Amino acid sequence: MTLNALCTRQEIHDLVWDFYDRIRMDEVLGPIFSERIKDWDTHLGVMEEFWSSLLLKTDGFNGNPMAKHLSLQHIQASHFEQWLRLFKETCQERENQAMAKLALEYAQRIARSFWFGYQFQHNPTKVASELQLP
Repeated sequence: MTLNALCTRQEIHDLVWDFYDRIRMDEVLGPIFSERIKDWDTHLGVMEEFWSSLLLKTDGFNGNPMAKHLSLQHIQASHFEQWLRLFKETCQERENQAMAKLALEYAQRIARSFWFGYQFQHNPTKVASELQLP
């Protein structure tokens, strides 16, 4: 870790892999993710790049996660809330709590943004609802 770095790439790797282990074991989210992700190693590599771009300000991520989430059908606030609960649990287990705190703040903003975007895309005339943050 460099002098000013918040965390290491290994810490991001561990966060991502531990979190998605929880996702895969979750009764509700596991099937949703498994139906769409066939190559977990590749997906988790992309997620590592995504989180590195946020936490380490790297430029290795090149994607459009909002578009992927907008294409999903029948998603509810409870799905995003469960995603956040699992992410928070994973963060609470990190030794590096400075990284965990910032990662959770980003995750909450991302979930809210995706949920608002999803609602506007799928129900444009309905007033958007807030997520219950854990």
